[in-house]
Amino acid sequence: MNNSGMAISMMYPIMKTIAHKGFDTGAFCEYASFKDTLLRDVEARIPEEEYLRLMQAAASFTNDDYFGLYQGKIMDMADLGILGYVMMHSETIVDALEAYRRYNVILCSGFNLSWEVSGEEMLLRLFPQNPAAHMSRHCMEDMASSLYHLMGRMSNKRLPLRELRFAHAAPPDMSPYRLAFGVEPRFEAGETYFRMDKEVLNYPILYSDRRLREMFERIAQETCDRLVSGKPLSDQVFQWMMTRMPIGLPDLRQTAHFFRMSTRSLQAKLKEEQASFNGLSANARMELAKGYLDRPEHSVGEIAYLLHYSEPSAFQSAFKKWTGVTPSQFRAQSRSAKKSAGAS
Repeated sequence: MNNSGMAISMMYPIMKTIAHKGFDTGAFCEYASFKDTLLRDVEARIPEEEYLRLMQAAASFTNDDYFGLYQGKIMDMADLGILGYVMMHSETIVDALEAYRRYNVILCSGFNLSWEVSGEEMLLRLFPQNPAAHMSRHCMEDMASSLYHLMGRMSNKRLPLRELRFAHAAPPDMSPYRLAFGVEPRFEAGETYFRMDKEVLNYPILYSDRRLREMFERIAQETCDRLVSGKPLSDQVFQWMMTRMPIGLPDLRQTAHFFRMSTRSLQAKLKEEQASFNGLSANARMELAKGYLDRPEHSVGEIAYLLHYSEPSAFQSAFKKWTGVTPSQFRAQSRSAKKSAGAS
């Protein structure tokens, strides 16, 4: 099995949306130079860059500048495969969100989420798992729209939003957003998030069934294990840290618990592979830092916060130790290299 990239099932909602809009999916595959035989291989995976290209191609093919919003609106739980069934049979909305975060590797959708409660409000963040990946507007809006509408369907409740923000620039027409979410979003906000009442997290799920959830969770966990099997433990730990880092900096105990071993066993096995927990943690931070610095919307101070440093100076010192340059110098060099590449 090819374990890299996105699950081919991520293509099913695109095909469904194209058909739902009255277009021929075969013609789209020809238009986008996509081999539709891949759709019959349930274990196939495609590179993230290819998925982004196909999402943009679908918007162009259907002449719909709000293709992502539309796709998210008609998505159902079955489109998420085994992950969707775990979520659908969870007890509450927060349990379903936890399941998405835990088993997202099955889809490798390119996104993950986190949430925090403050007073009577809940902030639900959506972010690319790889900060260096330049997610298209269609992909981000599909993620936001599908999550919002699936939460509403699972709970059979209306979810009034207090606020919606997108990191990308605003398109000319706001009416599709008002229709999809009931509010007009703010754009170029640096991050993408919903703000809503905290009670949404405790909404019971209409289809909750403990027996079915446990059955599907076993399958989901087996699938996750199979996707990472054969890779060195140090690689598995590094990838897990990369997905967890935007949510919180995982410590040794949390990491050992996730990999079902004691802290001593984890450290010993990593040492056998000439790796260490602290070294992997630093490498994950460094890779994420480079990705954030490659995007203009985050200041150095904001990046320090995103990487869970106590203050910007600590991040700047660590980054210079890793790379030999300050974060600002790295960003300037990256911009200069891009300009040179564009001029050539």
